[in-house]
Amino acid sequence: MSLKLRKLLWHRGIAALILGGFTTFGFAPFHMSSVPVITSAGLFLILHNQNPRQIFWSSFCFSLGLLLSGVHWIFVSLHDYGNMHPLLAGIAVFVLCVLFALPLGLVQCALGKSVKATTLRLTLVFPVGLALSDWTRDWFLTGFPWLAIGYSHVPTSPLSTYFPVFGVYGVSLASAVCSGSVAYAIQKIRDMRTENIKKRSIFVGLLPGGITMLAALLLYFPSWTQEKSAAPLSISMIQGNIPQDVKWSQEWAIRTLKIYENLIVGEGSDLVLLPETALPVFEHSVPGWFWASLSESTSRAGNEIILGLPEKDSSGRLFNSLVHIHMNERDRYKKHRLVPFGDYFPSNKLTSHLFDYFDIPMSDFSPGPTRQKPFQVGEEKIGVDICYEDVFGEEIIKQLPEATILANFTNDAWWGNSIGPWQHLQIAQARALESGRDLLRVTNTGITAHINHKGQIVKQADQFNRTILRSQVLGRVGSTPYVIWGNSAILVLCGSILFACLMMALVRPKDQTR
Repeated sequence: MSLKLRKLLWHRGIAALILGGFTTFGFAPFHMSSVPVITSAGLFLILHNQNPRQIFWSSFCFSLGLLLSGVHWIFVSLHDYGNMHPLLAGIAVFVLCVLFALPLGLVQCALGKSVKATTLRLTLVFPVGLALSDWTRDWFLTGFPWLAIGYSHVPTSPLSTYFPVFGVYGVSLASAVCSGSVAYAIQKIRDMRTENIKKRSIFVGLLPGGITMLAALLLYFPSWTQEKSAAPLSISMIQGNIPQDVKWSQEWAIRTLKIYENLIVGEGSDLVLLPETALPVFEHSVPGWFWASLSESTSRAGNEIILGLPEKDSSGRLFNSLVHIHMNERDRYKKHRLVPFGDYFPSNKLTSHLFDYFDIPMSDFSPGPTRQKPFQVGEEKIGVDICYEDVFGEEIIKQLPEATILANFTNDAWWGNSIGPWQHLQIAQARALESGRDLLRVTNTGITAHINHKGQIVKQADQFNRTILRSQVLGRVGSTPYVIWGNSAILVLCGSILFACLMMALVRPKDQTR
């Protein structure tokens, strides 16, 4: 590799890294949804005349910049609460970001090698590559689809209307197509300085973005789901605000149970919700007085309770579970989608030595069943999930359309006072949009919230505050298109666009530089 080429790769890599870093401002808590459109356009301009190796490097750097700036809060969970040495925690975060930056580089490299026509690259090929790379991170190395570009358009962007139809990766595609049109227009304006290019040719490249925006406006009108005629369900979401650094200590176990007992007793709502692992002891170890107090409270108020706690089965397997208490009966939901190195250590024989550097309690859970039934609460059916599961849209729709209301139980205290909990709240808003259901989100330290089926926050509790968030929610019935076909539709759409681009490139082989 020549010195000139190395310098070029270095300079473009740095530019892409900076663009990726700025892209974080498109997500919560900043909510500047136009930023990813602009930064992605900048990336496409960098890529448009590069060879496959250069495309990989620039795309990789862009994704790395986004992840480093956007998920740096993982350091807090590893160091502040996992007691990992700061150097090792920093290395772990960097390695994680490097690994999950690979999909964008690999996908864009493959697509850029297949289609060399500049017009097609800018307006369609690279936008499809961005959407497909977001989807690839859904399953690559067990999956980490955090900061998929589509999330930046929750909930007020015009492109948010694509959520019920194509899900978050469809919104990623719509956003990227708009970026491609912007990049094309900028490139044509540049070319006008040296070439005889008609101004009207600029508008040709703006068509994909224009059509995308027009379709988004038209999708505002359909009502995919409908309210049930039943009376609203009154709910109380209890935010216990138990400090994470003492949550699992023996000294705090009884104190935590008493805190939640005092918050539960006297609540007259139809449904009382407690967060993930609200009870820091195994179910069989919970004192009898606690269950007796809950039983007396529910009998007197006529309500039901869903709470999180760890449980151990007869074979010794551990589960991160939810228990639904009603009429002295208990139903269960066991977390299926586990967090690597959080809920469990993959390939224990290879990674057991890492326990020397981690001090994360309850990090050896087993997965629950793939498909589990919603909880029946009065006339409503509550589709539940625990923490990280709501990052995967296809996990949530497994309980739909049967579920009339969704509920997420989480503990974002691991991330401290960072931007992580706000990004997680935004992800929950996307799940509400995709499903056409209200979503109840109850957390330990925040952000507890009631989100309506349009992804808008109805009520929200302050972070790091012990409180009870009360609201009323109506169940909804019906299916959005995304509930019916999941991610299949966006994959078919992306495949169709790429096939059309390949055909056009074959028909017009001379269009290699324009």
